[in-house]
Amino acid sequence: MNQSVDTKCLHAGWNPTQGEPRQLPIYQSTTFKYDTSEQMGKLFDLEANGYFYSRLQNPTNDYVADKICALEGGTAAMLTSSGQAANFYAIFNICETGDHFIASSAIYGGTYNLFGVTMKKMGIECTFVDNEISEEELDKLFRPNTKCLFGETITNPTVSVYDIEKFAKIAHKHGVPLIIDNTFATPINCRPIEWGCDIVTHSTTKYMDGHASAVGGAIIDSGNFDWLAHADKYPGLCTPDESYHGITFAEKFGKAAYITKATTTLMRDLGSIQAPQNAYYLHIGLESLHVRMARHCSNALAVAKFLEANEKVAWVHYPDLENDKYHALQQKYLPKGSCGVVSFAVKGGRDAAIKFMDSLKFASIVTHVADAKTCLLHPASHTHRQMSDEQLLAAGVEPDLIRFSVGLEDPEDIIADLKQALELI
Repeated sequence: MNQSVDTKCLHAGWNPTQGEPRQLPIYQSTTFKYDTSEQMGKLFDLEANGYFYSRLQNPTNDYVADKICALEGGTAAMLTSSGQAANFYAIFNICETGDHFIASSAIYGGTYNLFGVTMKKMGIECTFVDNEISEEELDKLFRPNTKCLFGETITNPTVSVYDIEKFAKIAHKHGVPLIIDNTFATPINCRPIEWGCDIVTHSTTKYMDGHASAVGGAIIDSGNFDWLAHADKYPGLCTPDESYHGITFAEKFGKAAYITKATTTLMRDLGSIQAPQNAYYLHIGLESLHVRMARHCSNALAVAKFLEANEKVAWVHYPDLENDKYHALQQKYLPKGSCGVVSFAVKGGRDAAIKFMDSLKFASIVTHVADAKTCLLHPASHTHRQMSDEQLLAAGVEPDLIRFSVGLEDPEDIIADLKQALELI
């Protein structure tokens, strides 16, 4: 039966049969028993399916990954210990020393640092581009060793909307996959695979968990990118892997090749597995995701309209506003609403921003974003403080930008808190 994404939030993934627990069990075990040495040997050779050590796979994790895969409309998925791990694995699964990839400059500061600093030390180069770049300009940046294109559906913290079809077209023109971090939109509001994206990532720590309970990440493969058609670019998938007796992932596993390789090589060697307990918390959060996202969006729109009309506010960015620069793209890709994050600035610069933030009563200053309680931070001072002024401006992060994550409280209470804090500056 073809179910809606709302129903899948509750019923995809874990499907108990007679006598099994209605709620997903937590398989809190590091290891799994087999009757014979031969049975376990087949697992290590990838000749049989099953579990043997939770550093690679765990049943609780896999059932939750299956739910997220169903929500995104993918073919295969895996959980990771964090969103950072998901984005690292997504790139590193197809890149190695000497390779190059292209990413939006407007991405989350931690991801920017991962791509521009840490992976650079590994010999993998990233070129950052403006989301507004023309196809002609972007064409010139592709190299023979360019392996993928990366962006965020809704950028963190600037809440601009990525033109998925535009970048998918360019990526496929050059024979590389498009990878999109869909954390802010969630599959409730946007399913990038339907617009041409090949691989989706998430920080499940955010809206998917929804309650700031557990750190986690996810990678979902559409199964649509033909690795063998570009075999020269992707030797890790398309040539024999000697660590697994010479199997070729793309030939042996077909549409599951990408996730199978990430699990059996990267998770095997780097071990960024999500704890089964955290996966259980995530599973609980996913069951109400469709209900919560609607409230986040309606609350955020009310807050954005209030801020837009307040004389002490310098500017507001929220794509659901009719006069927002990205409203047309929001209507195209996110017609149900974008997310609950609003970025804005108060008049008076950085000092006024700090005074305003410190004057809020229940909106918390925290590193987190996108959960049930309203929270905020000042990216230039917090999440993006490792970036230079030039890098901040290139990413669209102005020194006075405040990232305001609208929660599930009564919108009138949120607005009242904003109003009293604004009156103090």
